[in-house]
Amino acid sequence: MYFFLWNLSVLEIFYTSVTIPKMLLNFIMGTTSITFNACVSQVFFFIALGSIECTLLAVMAYDRYVAICNPLQYVLIMNSTTCKALVGGSWSSGFLNSMIHTVCTFQLPFCSSNMINQFFCDIPPLLKVACGNTFPSQVVLFTVGGAYGFGSFLSTIISYIHIISTILEIKSTEGRKKAFSTCTSHLTVVTLFFGTSFSAYLKPTSKYSSEEGKLFPVFYAVITPTLNPIIYTLRNKEFKNAFRKIMGLKF
Repeated sequence: MYFFLWNLSVLEIFYTSVTIPKMLLNFIMGTTSITFNACVSQVFFFIALGSIECTLLAVMAYDRYVAICNPLQYVLIMNSTTCKALVGGSWSSGFLNSMIHTVCTFQLPFCSSNMINQFFCDIPPLLKVACGNTFPSQVVLFTVGGAYGFGSFLSTIISYIHIISTILEIKSTEGRKKAFSTCTSHLTVVTLFFGTSFSAYLKPTSKYSSEEGKLFPVFYAVITPTLNPIIYTLRNKEFKNAFRKIMGLKF
């Protein structure tokens, strides 16, 4: 679990670093511009890291499934090799997914306008200002991106169906509460991330709203990565005990 949390923490640092520093620089300098190459890089890394988080959350759900449903075999199933392979697959597939979307988006001509109604470069507002035929790019966005995101979401749901079924079979109330408490942090993060991401991307460009386009990215690009460490640490007994020791507090 801590190996996956470590990867999630590193991922969130990179994820927020893609958009927030440039956004803050624009606020401080009073500018609203970005170079074309920087825009391409921002889209690529933002989609890549978002895709990796999508898959990593599914992997973490599987980890909780093994821990709760097959506790005696957990060490054998989730060994070091398996964990590294799952994380490596998440990072590789995320960058591949982003490469497809970035190429399909930036092969379009942007002759009518170079102004994006967003605080960072993202696919929906870019498709909105493209003057060419955006239908193929929208098809790629809905099929490839939808399959990638929904596949990870479905894997997460399946894991939790088995987890909940196993927890309900536990006879003692204390046992059920203890088992479910190990999943509440992850379940909260999954709800925040997938809910805002699907709302932002699985929508036709014709129905893209500039107000919603500015609101949803704030959640999955800024608020969710900020809340994730808080959610996990507040629900983590080991962290709270370590924090009390550092602060010299009594238990």
